[in-house]
Amino acid sequence: MTGPVVVLGDVLLDRDVEGVVNRLCPDSPGPVLDETTYVERPGGAGLAAFFAAAQGAEVALVTALADDAAGARLSCLLTAAGVQVYALPLLGATPEKIRLRARGRVLVRHDRGGSPGPPGEPGEAVLRLIADASAVLVSDYGRGVARQPALRAALAATAAPVVWDPHPRGPVAVPGVHLATPNEAEVRELAEAPPGPSRLATAARGAQGLRQRWRAGAVAVTLGADGALLCHAGATPLVVPGPGGAEGDTCGAGDRFAATATVALARGALVSEAVQLAVAEASAYVAAGGVAGIPPPPVGEPAPAVFGTGGERIGAAAAGAVVAATRATGGTVVATGGCFDLLHAGHVATLQAARRLGDCLVVCLNSDASVTGLKGPDRPVVSQGDRGRLLAALGCVDAVMIFDEPTPQAVLSWLRPDVWVKGGDYTTGAGDEPVLPEAELLRRWGGHTVVVPYLPGRSTTDLLAAARAAGADLLRPAPSTGPDDTGRRGAATPARRSGTVERQHPEGAR
Repeated sequence: MTGPVVVLGDVLLDRDVEGVVNRLCPDSPGPVLDETTYVERPGGAGLAAFFAAAQGAEVALVTALADDAAGARLSCLLTAAGVQVYALPLLGATPEKIRLRARGRVLVRHDRGGSPGPPGEPGEAVLRLIADASAVLVSDYGRGVARQPALRAALAATAAPVVWDPHPRGPVAVPGVHLATPNEAEVRELAEAPPGPSRLATAARGAQGLRQRWRAGAVAVTLGADGALLCHAGATPLVVPGPGGAEGDTCGAGDRFAATATVALARGALVSEAVQLAVAEASAYVAAGGVAGIPPPPVGEPAPAVFGTGGERIGAAAAGAVVAATRATGGTVVATGGCFDLLHAGHVATLQAARRLGDCLVVCLNSDASVTGLKGPDRPVVSQGDRGRLLAALGCVDAVMIFDEPTPQAVLSWLRPDVWVKGGDYTTGAGDEPVLPEAELLRRWGGHTVVVPYLPGRSTTDLLAAARAAGADLLRPAPSTGPDDTGRRGAATPARRSGTVERQHPEGAR
């Protein structure tokens, strides 16, 4: 493998809500689900990227995300799974699929997001990513990413093997794909082939018709627990049987199949070898419980709810609304980040300078857990709720986004700011581009990084040191030049202690 495995397609936020049903609604004959637990995971192309990354591949996902809380959550989930997110702008809402379950069975599925809007244009970094990929999986869920003209041109031009996992509402594959992976229902609809005398004959007839129509190298029709049927240029198809006993929830099995085949092709496998590996992996996935067997992602909420003064400017919804409104008028989105523990004049100067560089400023704020991991068990001094309120109260700050991870990579992948600002001194690389950890990330969508100088002599560490020193002075006994009121030498009387406080804090003595 040289470049990363690239997954391209529509991403969804899947949420499984588990609960118990003990009664009906009093106003209608519908069951009442009392929620006990829930799990969120990437869906659609995001699930395929998750599976590919779990196999040890370097994975980049090209998708479209809206400026909303669901888009922010997906960015965090995918980044936590080791997936590099190359997000295109998306009009409307990020799609969500919510399954309400009781005793492991789905009662109802609630879909959000409405009709898809067209994704934005890919940047140069995305087109270069596809050209340099070791393999590409198009995981089409019929919401428009696979239709984007510039992306289709890049897919047709890449030398990497392309696997196309189609959707009936999606476009035809670009000519020359190495492998298409429809299921039985999809191949019948896409190929428009008449049924054959048997199940295998029907699948083979549809696969050959689709291969010729799309000018694909091969078509593998997935057959559920019975494995897959692979059609090459020859007349005789290859049947890859399932191992047997793989019964259960098949949700996500097609994504597992396509992701496994793509990673195998990236590592040099033949198409027939890739399909055999894919059948084995998809069967094992179903036997292990399907999506229910996927461990919960080790990531918290990207933007914990903050209430009180300024709360309406804090969180994913607030940040998304500000960014969307700015982009709608052609404005420049600026973001900066940090711990902002003990907010001081140096922080304010940096924030004011950052705000002057564009039309809105979003502050990415490290959560309490993130600060503790970076600074040690004694930090932060001020909780994330209060830090968020203080920042939101500043006139130069338009929104605050709190994140749990050590770096703001996931939040930035969702926000896609035009400018990322850091305060302090950084080494400058070629040209005028500062060498910042986030610089390469910003290049994914054509953004850039800048630095603004700190005010000299202002730092949280120095403030804490001065506060501790002042506290130690207050507790240190005052020097004695003679006997005190009790006849003992070297002890400070209550009056002397009070006098010391009055001299240092005269307003507090009143």
